[in-house]
Formats: sequence, structure tokens, C-alpha cells
Amino acid sequence: MFSGSIPALVTPFRDGAFDEQAFRRLVDWQIESGSSALVPCGTTGENSTLSNAEHHRVIEVCIEQAAGRVPVIAGCGSNDTMNALLHMTFSKKCGAAAALLVAPYYNRPSQEGLLAHFGYLAENIDLPIVLYNVPGRTVTDLLPETVCELARRFPGRFIGIKDASGDLSRVTDHRMGIGKDFCQLSGDDELALPFNAAGGVGCISVTANVAPKLCAEFQAACAANDLEEARRLNDLLYPLHYAMFEDSSPGPCKYALAQVHDWIENELRLPLVPCGEKARKAVDAALVHAGLL
Repeated sequence: MFSGSIPALVTPFRDGAFDEQAFRRLVDWQIESGSSALVPCGTTGENSTLSNAEHHRVIEVCIEQAAGRVPVIAGCGSNDTMNALLHMTFSKKCGAAAALLVAPYYNRPSQEGLLAHFGYLAENIDLPIVLYNVPGRTVTDLLPETVCELARRFPGRFIGIKDASGDLSRVTDHRMGIGKDFCQLSGDDELALPFNAAGGVGCISVTANVAPKLCAEFQAACAANDLEEARRLNDLLYPLHYAMFEDSSPGPCKYALAQVHDWIENELRLPLVPCGEKARKAVDAALVHAGLL
């Protein structure tokens, strides 16, 4: 259902408020640059600092501005099952193609708890679900057997996964346990090349915020099995992938965007603050290496 370069969009702020005008420009630029879908209100979108009203407005604006040109996978994850259902209900009403659901954070549910959480959502709303596993942030690891069990219990409802576990063997685990139609998207830009080689079909990307055209071209090369071109583009992007995490994300990403565009502010919400000097130097060098500055 989804493939290619899919940016996990930042949420632009200006003077503490959601900068709707900048966000609309970001959506247009992403689509014009070849991004194949968009993810608003993910981790990179600082969703944990948005009120529910803001969260819904960001999703609404993204879908409205995309205007059917690419599908929107709405970030609907929460550590509160009922709040995740609220986000999904709103996103479905707005026309989202799917919901991105992160494993509940902070609560640290067991695998049985994860089955119950995701199962409840699948039973109560018919919006397609892309699971999101990022144990480095959530402390909860959505194990392959749990993913496969969800796909078995709810055929056609759990359509894919954004995997940021760092464990490339899971691509094969999911492919063999569910099938090739299960959409596997890397959650780690720096692992996208081997992830695709193992059976992945794209990346929900931080770097694509800043380098959408290069990321789209890289994914196209992977899809065409053009390993030489994929390696060349990966080498261009590789320093930028790491620079995006030289400080708390999305600090370096917002700094990079402010470097390449004069219409977006380098502004984050507390408890995040703009990235430090070391990260700024890494981002500047990576932008030059990629030919973006």
C-alpha cells in the first residue's frame, strides 16, 4: 500500500504556535520533490507536545494541502488506547489513508498488553494500521511474533510496520510470518539500504524532511534494483542521516530546514531546545556533502 520515501514531517512553530503557512509550504515541497506519502504528527512532528486540538489540526491541514496527490499516514499513536482511538476517528473522518500507531510508551505493556491495545483499535475503527516499533524511545519492543499474531487475528487491518528496532533480521521474520504484501518500512534512515535488500519497500524518514528529492531518488534506485545508484545516493545522504541525531530529534532536522529554507523557523517546544554547536556543525557539513548548501 505504501512504498518509497515517506517523510515523518516536522511540525513548524512560530512564536510558540503551529505555523500553518510554513507547514503547507513544506507539504507542497515534499510532494513536488517526489515523496510518495506523508506522515504528520509522528515523533519528528513533536506530537507529544501537541494538544489534541493542535494534533488534529496538523493532520487536517496535511490532508487538505496534499489534496489527494499522495496518501497521508496520520500519526495516531498514544500510550492511552482511548486517545489513540480518538486520533484515529478524527483522521479517518479527514480522509487519512492509514494510521501510524507507535507501541505505547512509558506504560511498558507486555506482549499480551500490546495485542490487547492494538486489537482493541482494530476492532473499533476500520482505518488501516501501520505499526511503529521504536523501542529506543518507548522502552517497549513490539516483537515479530506479536506483529505476526496481529496480522493473523485481523486480516487486512495491519497493513505494515515502521521498524526502528535496528534489527534487520526482523524484515525476514515479518516477511516469512505474514507474507510479501505486508508493507515493511524502515524507521532508520541509515539502515534503509540493507533494510530494502532484506525485503523492505521504503522508509518513513527524518532526513527526507531536509533532502526529499535525494531520498526519493534513493528509494527509486532501490525499487529498480539499481544497487550502484542506490549506494551512490546513500553515500551522499549518509552523513546527514547521522547528523539528524547529533542532538535530540527533531532539533538538528529543524536547524537543517532553517538553513535551506527562509520560511521555516528553527523553533521547538519544551522540553526540547534548539540543537547545540556540535550538532549544528555536523548538520552544516552534511548539507554541504549532500550538495544542499
